[in-house]
Amino acid sequence: MTTTVELTRFRVSPGHADRLLAARQGMIVDFQADRAGFLDAKLVRVSDGEWLDIVEWRSAEDFAASRAKGANLPGIRAFFDLIDELVSMEEGTTR
Repeated sequence: MTTTVELTRFRVSPGHADRLLAARQGMIVDFQADRAGFLDAKLVRVSDGEWLDIVEWRSAEDFAASRAKGANLPGIRAFFDLIDELVSMEEGTTR
C-alpha cells in the first residue's frame, strides 16, 4: 500500500517543549476526529528547539484536504500556536 507522508520541520522556543508535548495529544485526537485519511503521526526532537513532525496520510488528496482546513479545531490550534518558525515542509510517498 502506498501512503503519503508529510514531513514538517519547525522550531519552538526551548522553554515551550513541555507545552508542545502536552498539546500533541489534543492535536492527534482532533486529527482522528476531523481528518479523513489520517493514519499516524510521529514527533521527533531534532535538536533543542527544533522538531520534525512525520504524518502519514492515506493519499495526497487527504493531505491536501487537511492542509486546507488548517487549525480549525482547538486541539490543532493549541499545537500550531506553539510553533515559532516553519523550517520546511515536504511531501513524499511510501512504497
